[in-house]
Amino acid sequence: MKKVMLIAALAICGLSQLYAQEKAVVFSEEDHAFLKEMEDTLALLAYAVINDSLPEHRFGACREMIPKLVTALKVENSFDYPFERLKSVSIQYPQDSSFRIFSWQLYVDKDDYRYYGAIQMNTPGLQLFPLIDRSFKIEDEEHQVLSPEEWYGSVYYNLLETNGPQGKYYLLFGFDGYSFFRKRKVIDVLTFQDGKPVFGAPVFVHEGNQRKYRIIREYSAEVSTRCNYDELLELIIFDHLIERDGPYGEGPVNYPDGSYEAYKLDQGLWWHIDKVFDQVSDEAPRPAPILDNRTKDIFGKQ
Repeated sequence: MKKVMLIAALAICGLSQLYAQEKAVVFSEEDHAFLKEMEDTLALLAYAVINDSLPEHRFGACREMIPKLVTALKVENSFDYPFERLKSVSIQYPQDSSFRIFSWQLYVDKDDYRYYGAIQMNTPGLQLFPLIDRSFKIEDEEHQVLSPEEWYGSVYYNLLETNGPQGKYYLLFGFDGYSFFRKRKVIDVLTFQDGKPVFGAPVFVHEGNQRKYRIIREYSAEVSTRCNYDELLELIIFDHLIERDGPYGEGPVNYPDGSYEAYKLDQGLWWHIDKVFDQVSDEAPRPAPILDNRTKDIFGKQ
């Protein structure tokens, strides 16, 4: 009996290894070489989009990058190519791997950031939905259903798959540079209707059964804030913000006060929680000063 079980286990192991090998061999040698070459080019362009000091170079690199990315994705089964060298481009996958979403930021000037993105479906041939940033013209952002052509642009740093009353949907956690003095964290909702992506759904429930279609958290650029899903607590945790006058004449801005709010999933909806921890700081966190009152430097000199 033990011999039979051992043979069965070895057979299953062998089949698993064979399946893994078959899955790994997705591309022909020619396609793999082409994708690697395109990845190298895209990595250089993406780096220039983020880091070049001249606006015309950043804009030019972004314009050149878009068609080259599309060309690369037209290779059959390109969904299985990870593009790991694209460090300046966020690529997020849901748990079900039904699609992946690309997003990146273009710095225009100190008060203007533009975002670019695309959703690639997990199909052998290319099925791609370009995302057109229209965040600068969207009013009442937290209560709008948006198409890919009127996307609220941001760079996504996390993606959470959720099941709701109307079926599966995805939460997209993003960062929006917004302006010099104010930054934003975004939680958007992605669904697919008739096979096409739709952004925004009334899944965030506040007091009085008020619903929000996405969450926008605006805060001072001189602080960092938390806004993400905590797997251990099974909550979306984010800083509670209070309004204060900014120190540089920018007017009222929001600062974290040391306490936290949350959203808790219940029956497919995210219910707002005013306070999740008891401790509260005496004052809002501030950046560590570059100079302080110490009389000696790091070398021990006066």
